[in-house]
Amino acid sequence: MLVIIGSVIVMVSVLGGFAMAGGNALILLQWSEFVVILGSAFGAMVTMAPMKVHKDLIAQILGCLKGSRYNKTAYEDMFKALYEMFMLGRRNGMVALEPHIGEPATSSILTKYVGFSGDHHAIELLTGALRPLIDGKVKPDQIGMLMETEINAMEQEHHKPVEVLSKTSDAMPGFGIVAAVLGIIITMGAINGPVSEIGHHVASALVGTFLGILVSYGFLSPLTAAMHFNGSAEIGYYRTLTKAVSGFATGMAPMMALEVARRGLPGDVKPTAEELETMLKTASK
Repeated sequence: MLVIIGSVIVMVSVLGGFAMAGGNALILLQWSEFVVILGSAFGAMVTMAPMKVHKDLIAQILGCLKGSRYNKTAYEDMFKALYEMFMLGRRNGMVALEPHIGEPATSSILTKYVGFSGDHHAIELLTGALRPLIDGKVKPDQIGMLMETEINAMEQEHHKPVEVLSKTSDAMPGFGIVAAVLGIIITMGAINGPVSEIGHHVASALVGTFLGILVSYGFLSPLTAAMHFNGSAEIGYYRTLTKAVSGFATGMAPMMALEVARRGLPGDVKPTAEELETMLKTASK
């Protein structure tokens, strides 16, 4: 939502200021300039990355429009789900977690917390860590390393679309210059024509430069930053999960494992120690 609000503010500010100065906004609708600039940028994007990255790019842009899902409620659901899982494993042994890990979609614990179970990456990370621990294939102190390796791969995968959009944003002023140069070529071809015609061609050429700079700094660059923040919020969520699971696996009490995970959270999603204790008591009931 903030992405949409920010974009509207940019447009209103630019067009409003132009109109206040006596300009006619319709003059900016030079469709040939749009075709050159946006078409060139799209072609460059297609060239620089494989299809998988383009699909991820679209998904991340849509995610920015919706806003990050990793808010305080999402963390609360994760803490409650993990606490119930940890308490079950501590009381009845790690084997008691096998039905929940083997079929998380039907787990009586995980399905209670949609904010956590609805994130398939988080569920895959959790089950991928606990399954080999239950089977005895890894040692408890190796769980953190396994999860961190997987998170690093996810982080690199998320960064690729951000890099593509960042490079496209950097190139937009250049494409604007290309459109402007083409406009000047057309102007030189009509140099013997009426002054009004020459003025129209020059204005069209300048619109190309204007559009390239505006799209770059007004839209694509901020969108790139928004994608980066969304990705950081997602990775932070998974790293919090890793700290909790790793702590429990190495022998920490469930409450202490979650307390360690809580302390690494940023302020906007971080519950106080009292809030954490209250929510976990609610989960245990």
